[in-house]
Amino acid sequence: MSLPDFHIPHAEKIEWMIETNGWALEPVGADLEAHSPRPGYSYTIGFPEKFGFPEVVIFGLTPVATKGILDLVAQQLSAGVEIPLDAPIVGLLDNELRCVFASVDLDEWASYFATGIAWHRGDAFRVVQMLWPDRQGWLPYEDGFDHRVRSAQPMIGREPLAH
Repeated sequence: MSLPDFHIPHAEKIEWMIETNGWALEPVGADLEAHSPRPGYSYTIGFPEKFGFPEVVIFGLTPVATKGILDLVAQQLSAGVEIPLDAPIVGLLDNELRCVFASVDLDEWASYFATGIAWHRGDAFRVVQMLWPDRQGWLPYEDGFDHRVRSAQPMIGREPLAH
């Protein structure tokens, strides 16, 4: 007995996630063979249309962990909470830990968002990187940030001006 073929074109999976959840999560595996190795990351597709908020990318966490965090972000945005960009915020993560939604230059980092660019069909959209703290609460651009975690969370987003 052969199993049915459940292969669905990727674009249809994205559309199904957006129809079902209002937005999709696109996980991208690590590229350890590249000249500059890159950790895995995940990003949203559909946040601008659903919430009027940029797409969000998170590096260095599993897709399941990322989905949990982005569900929290989506809940806050649905409730009308205005999440500031390019500044540390408190209240989204447990234990009063800070995070930052740092603006990403999509022209410079477009290769990281191929599926999102295809889904947006050439229309302009914005991306922010959610910067998460190390175990001591330091953010990636701060001097105290754990250097062992730095390779898991490269900064492609803009560093906040006042820190």
